[in-house]
Amino acid sequence: MTIDHKMILNEVRDYMFIAFGLLLYTIAFTVFLMPYQIVAGGVTGLSAIIYYATGFHLENTYIIINGLLLIVALKILGYKFLMKTIFAIFTLYFMLRFAQDIIPKQDNGLPLKLMGEGQDFMSMIIGCVITGIALALVFLNNGSTGGTDIIAASVNKYHNISLGSVLIAADFCIIGSCMFFPQFGTYIERAHKVMFGFCVMAMENYVLDYVMNARRQSVQFFIFSRKWQEIANAIGTQMGHGVTILDGHGWYTGKEMKVLCILAKKNESVNMFRLIKMIDPNAFVSQSSVIGVYGEGFDEMKVKIKKVEAKKMKIVFATNNLNKLSEVKKILGNKFEIMSLSDIGCHDDIPEKGQTLKDNALIKAQWVYDKYHVNCFADDTGLEVDALGGAPGVYSARYAGGEGHDSEANMKKLLSELENNDNRKARFRTVIALIINGKVTTFDGIVNGSITKEKRGGEGFGYDPIFMPEGFNKTFAELGTGIKNNISHRAKAVQKLADYLLKM
Repeated sequence: MTIDHKMILNEVRDYMFIAFGLLLYTIAFTVFLMPYQIVAGGVTGLSAIIYYATGFHLENTYIIINGLLLIVALKILGYKFLMKTIFAIFTLYFMLRFAQDIIPKQDNGLPLKLMGEGQDFMSMIIGCVITGIALALVFLNNGSTGGTDIIAASVNKYHNISLGSVLIAADFCIIGSCMFFPQFGTYIERAHKVMFGFCVMAMENYVLDYVMNARRQSVQFFIFSRKWQEIANAIGTQMGHGVTILDGHGWYTGKEMKVLCILAKKNESVNMFRLIKMIDPNAFVSQSSVIGVYGEGFDEMKVKIKKVEAKKMKIVFATNNLNKLSEVKKILGNKFEIMSLSDIGCHDDIPEKGQTLKDNALIKAQWVYDKYHVNCFADDTGLEVDALGGAPGVYSARYAGGEGHDSEANMKKLLSELENNDNRKARFRTVIALIINGKVTTFDGIVNGSITKEKRGGEGFGYDPIFMPEGFNKTFAELGTGIKNNISHRAKAVQKLADYLLKM
């Protein structure tokens, strides 16, 4: 099925559910609310108030008011919303008209009281529950019944205010207008009708918000399993969800472990559990509800921020290595504006004469800060192999000798030195030195692993093709930048850097 076909089917589905929601609304309004002259909010409620007071058919008032409000829908909510709103307005218009024609009438011309005399309150409860569900169906399928729904959808588009809250404010004014119609009887009788209307308003909008929020509710999973890699891959490929890998430590067992953290919609829970159980029936899974999830794939953060708050911090990364620069930018995302040495006009080869990784990182950062007077950070990374006494370590970039950074020669030398050695344990270590306004802070990140017997994979740089991180059966070069940027030594150090900068 092509994307165009899917879009058409989704549109057809939306219109079908909107029509079904409007049918429920029509039944609830004409069968349970109108016979007892129960006032409600919205343009339908206002039209009903005018009908009770003057006899002017409510469907005619409804279509006139909505004709004016459609101009607002076109300007603020867009073409698709407008088309569905027009569909909903005319569909509800004809449904209300048809329903009043087929339902038997009382002597006063109102629909017959299905619940019997004196059942105003019970009829109100049933009617409100159904109208609330009906409105939720319409909104969940990107539609509107027009009227105050247009106002509510417009406000909700730009502000994090629930639809029910906006409708309550509008309905309060509409229902309160009953006090100005002498046709409703004495002030006491009018007050009684207004109070009934407020009950309708509260219950209807409570049901609306309840159904809307239940549909959008999200959950958080923590998954503890020895087969965490298989589960993470399955969730990513079969369910299309991102997975965050956390480092865990068993208190009683004393063993290191990985914990998967996933955010998903509540209606995906069954599929999530089924997938986990298929891979590891003994997995330990914690599921909890969350108040809200905002960001890509979930709800939009509808808050305004000041321009000063939105301004990114500029900071120089003391490198001209495009691979390292790209990797760090991906890890930090769009939180900061990262510049390279080239961006500030520096093309010097900064000397790295330190005896440790920390020394080299500090030398580079201090050199840039002293010469260019900019906030900056520098890193140094080394591969430490147990069988070689921690070598190449601080000399990793020039392990094979020479002035250049020849990765192929470095890997060839390292593999030859380990050719007959079964102990291939190793670790990557990154140290970052940060200087902000003259203050120096350092961060480190370590990932344990082992050296393979041959190069594997085509991505990454440096020693990536021969380093296999712990818990994986692939090298960094085989895992790709997506996974590497989540688990690597540099990722851990950069994350500590980001956490520190965000707290400043």
